[in-house]
Amino acid sequence: MIQSTSLFAQILGQVKRSDFERIVSMHNAEYDSKGFSSWTQFSSMLFGQFARCESLREICHSLHTLNGKLSHLGLTKHPCPSTLAYANEHRPWEVFRDVFFKVRGQCEDIARLQKRKFRFHNPVESMDATLIPVCLSAFDWAHYRRAKGAVKLHLLLSHQGYLPKWATITTGKTHEVKVIKTLVFEPNTIVVIDRGYTDYRLYESWTEQKVLFVTRLKDNANYRVVERRPVPENGNVRSDQTIEFTGFYSQEKCSVPLRRISYWDPERKKRLVFLTNIFHLSASTITQIYKDRWQIEIFFRAIKQLLPVQTFLGTSQNAVQSQIWIALTAMLLLKFLQMKSQFQWSLSNLLVMIRINLLQYANLWEWLSNPFGDSRIRLEDLFIRPLFA
Repeated sequence: MIQSTSLFAQILGQVKRSDFERIVSMHNAEYDSKGFSSWTQFSSMLFGQFARCESLREICHSLHTLNGKLSHLGLTKHPCPSTLAYANEHRPWEVFRDVFFKVRGQCEDIARLQKRKFRFHNPVESMDATLIPVCLSAFDWAHYRRAKGAVKLHLLLSHQGYLPKWATITTGKTHEVKVIKTLVFEPNTIVVIDRGYTDYRLYESWTEQKVLFVTRLKDNANYRVVERRPVPENGNVRSDQTIEFTGFYSQEKCSVPLRRISYWDPERKKRLVFLTNIFHLSASTITQIYKDRWQIEIFFRAIKQLLPVQTFLGTSQNAVQSQIWIALTAMLLLKFLQMKSQFQWSLSNLLVMIRINLLQYANLWEWLSNPFGDSRIRLEDLFIRPLFA
């Protein structure tokens, strides 16, 4: 049987049109739109992400060549570059933020079926931020340094399926601690952060709220050892201590005892010192939790290298916000397809193959599980090395 819609139309179909229209109506996004719908804008920009288009003209001209296939995307005609640019600049970016969270909710069900790396029941979440440099003269609102501009993407990654749970986009000048203080975590959630989020008052607040955390201890921290725990003789954990801060300001801001773990990293040939308020797990488990934080770095690298998020298609803050939220939605859809597939895709290879077959008429789920039509063909026979797991 010949499939009647393209792969991209079926991927786009994972975004429920009824939910999308409800979000558009809630934000009154199509007030005085004169026929150019938010769905056309979203479909065009999402197509640009998967096809890796680096200009509005490239998106619009590519859609123009599709002719009759546009109806499968819910579009009546291809957009003009000027019309798409105007929509990106003026249509509220909050529409695409809410679409992202709606799609994220759909992905949660399948993410729960994925195997957990850790046996305990605590949810593990990593928080980090990444900079996207921009030209300050063109993006005069994106302040970072005196002569530099940047946009900062703050992301909370759930380790259940490694899906982004929450995100916000600010100027490069906004500090990470200021953003994380606005979040409320459920009790017994393990939050994994790096040293850029050091805030002693936040550590005490989380401990009082029964929010668990794992981070790195700064080298210049002043503390005294309250208790020493035994460590394996031949292991990489060198010390396991309960400490209290003794610095004037640090003691005032954080008076609760915390756990300090010194660990020798055999791969990097470097000593790492961790700080946590988790006392019921072994020291080696704490180190593995922090090591798993690398998944958020992989996510940032993937979205920067696989999708055209560093080539902005508009200079206004609204256009930049819209493009990044649609890119995050594209990554969610990719992760969703990766989890649903029975084939061992890496994220990079999956996107490459989708890009090549974007307008191919085939059943999406059959194609995902058997893309080459021959079970004897292995992925490593076609690609040298997957970039991302």
